[in-house]
Formats: sequence, C-alpha cells, structure tokens
Amino acid sequence: METINFQQTLESLKDTGFNPVPNLVNIGVPNAKNNLWRGISYFCKQPVWLSEYDQIVAWLTSNDGRGLFCYGNCGLGKTLICGKVIPVLLNYYCHKIVSCYDAQQMNANLDTVKSRHIIYIDDIGTENLSVKYGEKRLAFSEIVDEAEKRGKLLIATTNLSLNEISEKYGERTMDRLVAITKRVNFIGKSLRK
Repeated sequence: METINFQQTLESLKDTGFNPVPNLVNIGVPNAKNNLWRGISYFCKQPVWLSEYDQIVAWLTSNDGRGLFCYGNCGLGKTLICGKVIPVLLNYYCHKIVSCYDAQQMNANLDTVKSRHIIYIDDIGTENLSVKYGEKRLAFSEIVDEAEKRGKLLIATTNLSLNEISEKYGERTMDRLVAITKRVNFIGKSLRK
C-alpha cells in the first residue's frame, strides 16, 4: 500500500487554487527597540517608553508569521506605532508595503481592503455594519477570516477590550484573531497633553 507524500501532493495541487497552508508574512526588523524608539521620537515631541512597547519590539524582531493586535486605553501610542512607525520600518527593512485604513475606510472599501496582503486598520469597533446594495457585512470579521485563510498580515488597533471585541464580532472572530495575531494590552493613563 502506497503512503501519501503530503508536501509533493500539495505542490501538485497549487495550480488548482487549493492551498490549505497559506504563505505567511514573516518580518524581522534589526535592532528593533532602537528603531521603534527612533520612530516614536520622530513623531512625538516628548516621547515616553512604555512597557507595552517591549512586546511590540519582540514582534518586530520576529513575528513568526503572525499579525499584531493592540488594544486598550487611548492615548498610549497604539495608532502612532502601528499606523506610522511600523509601516515605515517594514518598508525600509523588509521591503513590505502596509496598506493603512481606519475603521470607516475599511467599511467603505471592504473588498479593496481584503485584496491587500499586509493590512493595518485603526480604531476597530467604531464602525457600523457595512451595507452595500442592501447587503449587510461585518467588515472586520471578514478581514480576520481572510487573513487566516490567505496568510495575510493583519495589524489592528482598538480602544475596546478583548471581551468587547468578542461581543461585537463574535467568538469565532475572536478565536481567529487570537490564532493569527500577537495581542498587546495597553493600560495606563493617556500620554496626550
């Protein structure tokens, strides 16, 4: 009786569009802590290093194919880091383009956002249902699903807690989000003055 060689068989099926093992986006930024600090310092007049940033440094150093989900209190640098600094670092060191959107743009251009391979979405949870031609869609859930199935790199920020995310988008989306991202919880008081 012959034994299947899964790798060889999967290779032969690629032309059919069947790809159960997506190609994940792996990144590695050298000297990540220094480079993250330089980015924060560039955009902030009086930068402060928070302990949460160490987790982002670990992710920047080697993401293991996983995205980044920053959640929690406002005014602690989530949007600055994920929407400004990380796209520059990934472009410079990894030659990757991050497509950046806020939650409203995600809703308005859902199919365009889903077509991108590295996606940053700011302020998850502030959007309503996406309605186009009478069809109601939960945009963030669709993007999380697409990221898991296609190996897309998802970077997202929100002021909601993980429980609030689960309530808004459902347990299925939360479970997938846990599987495809490193989660960083931002606590403390706003640094905005």
